[in-house]
Amino acid sequence: MGWFMSDGSGDRLALRGELRCNEPLARHTSWRVGGPALRLYRPADREDLIAFLATLPENEPLLWLGLGSNLLVSDAGFAGTVIQTTGRLTGMAMLEPNRLRAEAGVSCAKAARFAARHGLVGLEFLAGIPGTIGGALAMNAGAWGGETWQYLALVRTLDRRGLVSERPPADFEVGYRHVSIPDGEWFLEAEWVLELGNTETAQARIRALLERRTATQPIGLPSCGSVFRNPPGDHAARLIEAAGLKGVRMGGAQVSPKHANFIINTGDASAQDITLLIERVQADVMRTSGIRLIPEVRRVGE
Repeated sequence: MGWFMSDGSGDRLALRGELRCNEPLARHTSWRVGGPALRLYRPADREDLIAFLATLPENEPLLWLGLGSNLLVSDAGFAGTVIQTTGRLTGMAMLEPNRLRAEAGVSCAKAARFAARHGLVGLEFLAGIPGTIGGALAMNAGAWGGETWQYLALVRTLDRRGLVSERPPADFEVGYRHVSIPDGEWFLEAEWVLELGNTETAQARIRALLERRTATQPIGLPSCGSVFRNPPGDHAARLIEAAGLKGVRMGGAQVSPKHANFIINTGDASAQDITLLIERVQADVMRTSGIRLIPEVRRVGE
């Protein structure tokens, strides 16, 4: 863009990315809800991102945003800066015959297809994850028996000072839909060591998984994907359906009639509608089954 910001020392830094102020986050989340962010920045590349981070105060709230799935932004918005990686940080390469590197902005579906095209087995499940590698790393996203950290060899993180750190998986506490990461660090890229297999077999598995997803999930309607974690030995969708909640609405938010662990925006939902429906589902499932469902979705804002 050719615009400038100060790094705090009086020097002016030329930034090449795109900056938007008071940007409605409903435009950038898969639920299509959320108030404005004070700033939204789309870096040109990794070096531009590091330069931009240098311009921000140390206490500036930061939110990294990929495709905006698994995220519920409040109607009040986000009082800080959003770093959007969609269409940015999209580097991907084969480092060895069975070693794949992907940056945080790569879509999960693209990574799955890339691995399959190179005859690698293990990441097919990512084809059904509606997000980016950065988000998948942050929550250990998974589906159909596969998880993001299953074959992970290392990750690289970035902090506010622009310092890139290379870390093995052993540096993190990784669980079901949970990954611990030090405050002030964000996932920048990852490398997987995968099994060598057959391209046609891997691509056929991706097609089968996508067909199953289309048949069982409300594809094409605004949602965040699965709302709740599956409790041990059970499925959130079964518990929600058993509580009689399929199709239940709060304002413009509805428990999907197709898959009970999805909440859809029927067209005019607010973040508050979705929040109230999440709480209604938790209360009714607790009453009928004695199980408290834990949301997978990350809440942001007031």
